[in-house]
Amino acid sequence: MSISNRIKSIDTSPTMVIHAKAKEMKARGISLIDLSAGEADFPTPVNVKIAAKNSIDRNLTKYTINAGLHQLRIAIAHKLKKENNLTFRPEEIIVSTGAKQGVFNAVLSLVDSGDEVLIPSPYWVSYPQIVKIAGGRPKFIKTPESNNFKLTPKLLGRAITKSTKVLILCNPNNPTGSVYTREELESLAEIINWKKMYVIIDEVYEKLVYDGFRFASLASIDESIKNRTVTVNGVSKAYAMTGWRIGYAAGPAVIINAMNKIQGHSTSNASTISQHAALEALTGSQEEVDKMRLEFEVRRNYFYKALNSINGIKCNKPQGAFFVMPNIKELISSATKKNKPKNSFDITMNLLDKYNLVTVHGSAFGAEGYLRITYTASMRKLMEAVKIIETAAGKL
Repeated sequence: MSISNRIKSIDTSPTMVIHAKAKEMKARGISLIDLSAGEADFPTPVNVKIAAKNSIDRNLTKYTINAGLHQLRIAIAHKLKKENNLTFRPEEIIVSTGAKQGVFNAVLSLVDSGDEVLIPSPYWVSYPQIVKIAGGRPKFIKTPESNNFKLTPKLLGRAITKSTKVLILCNPNNPTGSVYTREELESLAEIINWKKMYVIIDEVYEKLVYDGFRFASLASIDESIKNRTVTVNGVSKAYAMTGWRIGYAAGPAVIINAMNKIQGHSTSNASTISQHAALEALTGSQEEVDKMRLEFEVRRNYFYKALNSINGIKCNKPQGAFFVMPNIKELISSATKKNKPKNSFDITMNLLDKYNLVTVHGSAFGAEGYLRITYTASMRKLMEAVKIIETAAGKL
């Protein structure tokens, strides 16, 4: 059987290797501490679940238009205006099956064969593979740990070539938890406008920021950058709605129309029931969102300090999302065992095989020598995880 060259060019998600083994272990009755999943451990807010049930009882279960419920897109436009200082008409917004589809549709709409797409590293695992599917060429920009893994104007300027068309940015960042200040975004916007590039910015973690940090959307910097930006967001992270699969994108009408074409020939509209749930999430009480954020901040404060207390590990303090990305290079290089770990994947498998702790190797995100660990688990489980990592580190 001959598989297309397009599919041969992309890699299987590296996180799936870990998830597959973890699921197999769970199926055998093995109890695990899973700190690999990028989803909140809180339930979906009650008011959102009630809205979904009501939509079923009212028989609101048929197709919507491809771009999404008109009233949902109005609610998204209102949210963007109120919270992000962004003005969009409903026609400049599309609702998709998760934020990932928003990124996918935007890349396919903008990238031609051979176009270069800049991706700061560490990056979310799907970005380069989506670019490859579109026929583009991902070009990685290594960001320094000393700058909390954030892209600088100097690094961006150096990376741009005549073939560069798009920059993909994630803010707050998965996997590092770093967040850009408005001033940092302004500096990047100058380069982007000057070079007449496009930007796809993934802001799905925007409500999960800490220490009083004021989140800013890139597209709000000025009208010029707004006309070059597709802003992708969704309800998955902030409202504990990962399985509901609702994301959205806002941007110039010509790009949103192109994304609408693609979606019309792939998934069509996102789940109607989930759209009604998302409408309630955006327009109803926001109390649960803040409760989750405050709890994540408490967990973050404990977790990054605890990890820094372990010999061979150092960890930046994340400003957003719900990930830490500890540096384990010293741990790897100083290991003395005969079968010493060679890389972050070996450390990840050691933690899983011997201690039933699920993490993700940094190489999956273009960051060898690091681990990505979530704090989407109870404080008790996080404390257990720290003990496990300390024990494992001591035995290497």
